[in-house]
Amino acid sequence: MIRVAAVGDIHLGPDGQGLLRPAFETLPRHADVLLLAGDLTRHGTAVEARVVAAEVAELPVPVVAVLGNHDYQSDEPDAVTRILKDAGVSVLEGESVLLDLDGRKVGVAGAKGFCGGFAGRSAGEFGEPEMKAFVRHARDSAQGLFRALRELADAGCRTRIALTHFSPVPDTLVGEPLEIYPFLGTYLLAEAVDEAGADLVVHGHAHRGTEHGLTAGGVRVRNVAMPVIDRAFAVYHLGDGDG
Repeated sequence: MIRVAAVGDIHLGPDGQGLLRPAFETLPRHADVLLLAGDLTRHGTAVEARVVAAEVAELPVPVVAVLGNHDYQSDEPDAVTRILKDAGVSVLEGESVLLDLDGRKVGVAGAKGFCGGFAGRSAGEFGEPEMKAFVRHARDSAQGLFRALRELADAGCRTRIALTHFSPVPDTLVGEPLEIYPFLGTYLLAEAVDEAGADLVVHGHAHRGTEHGLTAGGVRVRNVAMPVIDRAFAVYHLGDGDG
């Protein structure tokens, strides 16, 4: 059984130094890996990224992350990524990492994802160049997630997790105003997961959403935004039911 700890939308700033570290230091008792589902900072600055890095540096479990929209706000995503990587975090965008967890190979494929909406009520790549670019960005991110999952499958990794910031399904958005669903995720992410195959999808972003959901293909989806799970991390089990 693989124990997966996950949290997103921690939104740390200078006044949050040390806020999550005590809980994270208990991780070996609860989990084999920690996934961070984006919006790790408030405004995407290097100063805030160093606070996040200090919270997760030298933890006794692997840490894998994607960035969220807040982490892009100051146009410093490369700096945020570099600081987190220097702290030992695997930061993914259309990429994957293969972990050896207690002798079992577990792959994590990550992509931030983007907006666009869900089947039957989604934006189309048509019309103005701005609209085409908007939808194309969502499609490109989903294709990156698909490729990363397929790379893991082609490498023989049987246990695969998709890590995003934006939601792949509307299930985990329940509680949010319907009007903003198109800005909280896209069905393209779910299509990528179902086509490539995964055992679990973890995302954040929807602070007023719902924890549990499913893709059309039956893959478990979990919204781990901190306001939703209401704790430092949630734990899910792979290979022996859900946590």
